[in-house]
Amino acid sequence: MINKINKKILVIGGPTGVGESAVTKKIIEKYPVFTRLVTATTRKPRKKEKYGKDYYFFTNNKFREEIKKGNILEYQNTRNKNIYYGTFKIDLENKLLKGYNIIVNPDITGVRYYKKKYNAISIFIMPDNFNNLIKRLKKRDAKISQEELNERINYAKYEIKKEAPLYDYKVINKQNKLENTVNKITKIIKNEKYI
Repeated sequence: MINKINKKILVIGGPTGVGESAVTKKIIEKYPVFTRLVTATTRKPRKKEKYGKDYYFFTNNKFREEIKKGNILEYQNTRNKNIYYGTFKIDLENKLLKGYNIIVNPDITGVRYYKKKYNAISIFIMPDNFNNLIKRLKKRDAKISQEELNERINYAKYEIKKEAPLYDYKVINKQNKLENTVNKITKIIKNEKYI
C-alpha cells in the first residue's frame, strides 16, 4: 500500500533540451534524499555515458527479454527511431529499498504509470521560448541537422500542447535562470511533502 502522505516518486518531464536533467541534478545536490532513476534504453551510449549511471544500455533483443521477465515496468518506443526507453524494475526497487525519493524523467507513458502506481506528483518544465530551446539543442549537439532540429521543435510544440496539461504543475525554465526554476520546484516538493 502506498503511503499517500510521504511520497517517494517525483516526475519531472518536458521537451528535449528544456533542462529537466539539469533541474534534476540540482535538486539531488540540494536534497540528498533524492536520487535519479536510471532508465533502460536500446539507444547507443554517447561519449562518457556509463552503464548503470546514465542509462542501462540494452540491445533490442535484451530489452524485449527484460520485458518478458517483468523487469521493464513501463516503456515507450520512440517515434521513427525504433529506440526503446523504459523503467528498469531492479533500479527502481533498489533505490526505494534504500529509502530514496526518486526523480523520474519519463515520457508521457511513464508519467501516467507513476501517477497511477505511485501517486507521483508530476512537473512539466516549459521552455521560455522556442529560440532559446533551439540554442540549447544546438549547444548540446553542434552537428544536429536542420531536419532533426525541426523535428525536435515540432515535437516539443506537440508535448506542450497535448502532454503538458496532463501534468500536475508547469514551471518555465528561463534561459540562464536555472536557480529560479529549481527554487520554484523546491516550493512544490515542500508543499507536496517530499521533503
